[in-house]
Amino acid sequence: MKPPKRLQALIEEGLIDTVVRQLMSGKEATVYVVRCGEDTRCAKVYKEATERSFRQAVDYTENRKVKNSRQARAMAKGTKFGREASEAAWQSAEVDALYRLAAAGVRVPKPYNFCDGVLLMELVTDEAGDAAPRLNDVLFTAEEARTHHASLLGEVVRMLTAGVVHGDLSEFNILLSHDGPVIIDLPQAVDAAGNNHAQRMLLRDVNNLRDFFGGFAPDLLSTQFGPEIWDLYQRGALLVDTPLTGHHERKAGPVDLGGVLREIDDARAEDAARRLRMQQAG
Repeated sequence: MKPPKRLQALIEEGLIDTVVRQLMSGKEATVYVVRCGEDTRCAKVYKEATERSFRQAVDYTENRKVKNSRQARAMAKGTKFGREASEAAWQSAEVDALYRLAAAGVRVPKPYNFCDGVLLMELVTDEAGDAAPRLNDVLFTAEEARTHHASLLGEVVRMLTAGVVHGDLSEFNILLSHDGPVIIDLPQAVDAAGNNHAQRMLLRDVNNLRDFFGGFAPDLLSTQFGPEIWDLYQRGALLVDTPLTGHHERKAGPVDLGGVLREIDDARAEDAARRLRMQQAG
């Protein structure tokens, strides 16, 4: 196919040889299958972030570092330069998270290069060597659902011990490769210790996994792995091989009404985003 303008620059620089086809397109980016010498990889071309709400952007980018105070002031004021800096920081967050998590042994696509808003990374494949499907496009037996659920909980724990919370984990951004699930789409990843919303996001990520796989194995729907994982993390007792039970007793205390309302808003936003992703998938 004719290379898109954003990828033509990478061809001229010798980073890729040819563009094979478009793999998928979403509100965040368009992904292409490309050839690099003997290897087939994928190139994620980021779009401008016009569909993310301001509140969500603030929640996700809390405590993220920028290069200098001028950038920070411009981002806070929302100037043209500030918006460009915010978008660059959003894109760089995924690149940084991929390298950090790959080094920690988390199952994410291997990153190769990041140039001019294009992320070059491993193409995750199925047993036939084709692009791997998303979990949302696959049907599971109850046993398979429990196996993949347990595997992904292990990845969530490994991410958290590396100091990262995905922040938007669901069946729409997990691929089923030939050797198990692979986590993708990390521009909204947050620092577990430095972001005040990390706990809420971690619980939502784990609940999304529970709800999806619980559709195939209903016994998973009563589990409480999210609160258990976060409690262990807060107490400094969470290791990559810490046994999990799925049980957690909530401590009695005053009700955080603001937090409850925020969770309701998040649930509504997540439902709207899920409907949009399903429309795009169809």
